[in-house]
Amino acid sequence: MKAKVQVFLKPGVLDVQGKAVEAALHGLGWSDVSGVRVGRTIEFDLTQTDAAKAEAEVKAMCDKLLANAVIESYRVEIA
Repeated sequence: MKAKVQVFLKPGVLDVQGKAVEAALHGLGWSDVSGVRVGRTIEFDLTQTDAAKAEAEVKAMCDKLLANAVIESYRVEIA
């Protein structure tokens, strides 16, 4: 199975990278852009064949390593 994890800063957490990207876009002439948020995507394969078990495993990985629960949220996709 394939797992895809998308990690984002929680609302209200200052996104320094997002601000930098927004400023760069404005500098390149796209002044109508606002509210830019930058996240990351982590993709990997699992040998687990049960989708529910795979999702539970990946969520445990996120809680322990892949995401900082204090400032980040995440979304898991299993395919």
